[in-house]
Amino acid sequence: MLALLQNLARRLLGPPHRYLRWSFSEQHNPLNHLGSLSIFFCWVVLVSGIWLLFFFRTSVTGAFESVHYLATEQWYLGGMMRSLHRYASDALVVTLFLHIVKEFSRNAYRLKRWFSWATGIPLIWLVFLLGVSGYWLVWDELAQYVAITSAELIDRIPVFTDKMAANFLRPSLLSDRFFTLMAFLHLIGLPIFLVFGIWLHVFKLSRPRINPTRRLMAGTLIALLLLAATFPAPLQEKADLARVPQVVQLDWFYLHFYPLVDRWSPGAVWSLLLGLSGLLFVAPWLPPGKAPAVAVVDLDNCNGCQRCAEDCPYDAVQMAARSDGKRYQQEAVVDPELCVSCGICVGACPTATPFRRKSALVPGIDLPDLSMRQLRETIDNVTEIPTRVLAFACSDSAELRWLKKNGKPCVEVTCAGQLPPPFFDYVLSKGLARRILVSGCDGDCRFRFGSRWTEMRLRRERDPHLRRRVGAHRITLASSSDSTSPAGIASLWRELDNAIDEDES
Repeated sequence: MLALLQNLARRLLGPPHRYLRWSFSEQHNPLNHLGSLSIFFCWVVLVSGIWLLFFFRTSVTGAFESVHYLATEQWYLGGMMRSLHRYASDALVVTLFLHIVKEFSRNAYRLKRWFSWATGIPLIWLVFLLGVSGYWLVWDELAQYVAITSAELIDRIPVFTDKMAANFLRPSLLSDRFFTLMAFLHLIGLPIFLVFGIWLHVFKLSRPRINPTRRLMAGTLIALLLLAATFPAPLQEKADLARVPQVVQLDWFYLHFYPLVDRWSPGAVWSLLLGLSGLLFVAPWLPPGKAPAVAVVDLDNCNGCQRCAEDCPYDAVQMAARSDGKRYQQEAVVDPELCVSCGICVGACPTATPFRRKSALVPGIDLPDLSMRQLRETIDNVTEIPTRVLAFACSDSAELRWLKKNGKPCVEVTCAGQLPPPFFDYVLSKGLARRILVSGCDGDCRFRFGSRWTEMRLRRERDPHLRRRVGAHRITLASSSDSTSPAGIASLWRELDNAIDEDES
């Protein structure tokens, strides 16, 4: 069931990802920056909210008038800022949802990676609390509906003794202090918790990507400004507690569950919301999984070069003082609580070379479940009869399934970053294949840096480099092309075949 849901999520994200890559390139593809885009939208909301705060009056009579002034008389700047505030908030919900779906589809939320997932669930609640409290401050008919419905939900919590809904029975019961409190929560209290939550969400990651590319930030901001100028955020009639609004225009991004309160009891709505949140929180352990064996350091072959520690996406490899008395000053140490067994550290190890024959192929750091010796044996078996094209495919890629289904010579790896450049040299210099195709994850790497490090190594921009004697044109990275889909890989495979024919002619 889990695999079926993840496959469905991948199928849903696949076409938009390929279209956006074709439109914006892989580097600027919004689906590769969902987490950082969410943080960027938080900044846009914060800056635009500070501007609105200058004009907002925290009183029963002043709240609506100040917003009405911005929407009508200062529409050219204040109204734009209000609309920008609204649409950036909505965009934040979209990127959060897509971020959750993407991490689920890639199985990047289980085992050692549960912490980032679990700390992300409270962030969802904080974002929605911020959004809902923002609607209260406008104090139009929509705000009146949201306030009364929210009060009914809050009154259902047994912690509070005084009924909050009683404040909205008639106009005389609502005081200015209410708006002062809501402004404090919306502009200071909840944002502080949100910032702390974001830090907690990413603090276990090495080099967390908290900013999208500059081009993506600029393009997104321009799109939001155009949307704000074309479709200004609506402002409904002023709230009046003496009458019940007949029609309100809901923001379905934040208020999608509010109509349920009218049909169900508040307790039933709380059961639904808490049940879904609880299910998301325990998802990393449903069903319980067995973690693969972590990377192992062999001190006989470790020279303390630090490359494995520099390339690890999760800071699972640290350098420590030498413990075996050898002349090297440092040795690599693996933290089993942080290691996700991606193998990127192995791809960085200079001793992971398949040309070793007189001694066992045991690099300074290796994966027990898919060692470099096993990888070399698999290559030798697949190319026992030399092939025209040999593919290395990430175990998470849809292309791997196409390659296996169509009987193409391919070698499965945990991550593209697990491949040390000498293995490409080995295949080409030994004549085991004429061309090499490397297929990484669909989109950005599920282990964060695998595809990027591989591309930089092949371009000789990052150690270990691809040797100069190897023609880089004979190695094709599918993740760098426009053909990372089963149909695209089929076309790319034909292109490589045609390129070999051209070389021979």
